[in-house]
Amino acid sequence: MTRTSSTTVDIRPATPADRPTIERLWLMFRHDLSEFGTAAEPLLPSPDGSFRRERVDAAFGGGGEDWAPYLFVRGERPVGFAFVRGLSGPTRVLNSFFVVRGVRRGGVGLRAVREVVARHPGHWEIAFQDANPGAVAFWRRVGEELAPGEWTEERRPVPGRADLPPDVWISFRYAEVLGA
Repeated sequence: MTRTSSTTVDIRPATPADRPTIERLWLMFRHDLSEFGTAAEPLLPSPDGSFRRERVDAAFGGGGEDWAPYLFVRGERPVGFAFVRGLSGPTRVLNSFFVVRGVRRGGVGLRAVREVVARHPGHWEIAFQDANPGAVAFWRRVGEELAPGEWTEERRPVPGRADLPPDVWISFRYAEVLGA
């Protein structure tokens, strides 16, 4: 359990029963990201109002044992999620991360990252876009909080998308084991 202000937030592995909840949160996540599309490549929903969801599918079994979904809950209300991939390899990737606007800037995001990363100690990488100033500030803070002075940042081309600006990646090592 994690405390934010006087409210408890539970950061826990998501179960198949949580999938419908995460699918609804996914729509909010993708909607938030849609503002960072370009005129030439807008990030719009499909004709049915949904967004690409291959990451949701991978997190809930389509990616095998290499993926882990997490759900963040305050009381009975969902407040965010995270997808981790690369669990069987040398580097874990925080593939998707979302906190609902109503609890942002209250410590939920940083605490959720800390708990998720602590469950899978080792080398980590997290990508974000320069065009998203909130993400830039947040992920740099995460790097410094989890690996003070020992995290790196680099820009990498988006695979198969030379038309897009490069992603920004932070990398760090985290050795703490949750519950140890």
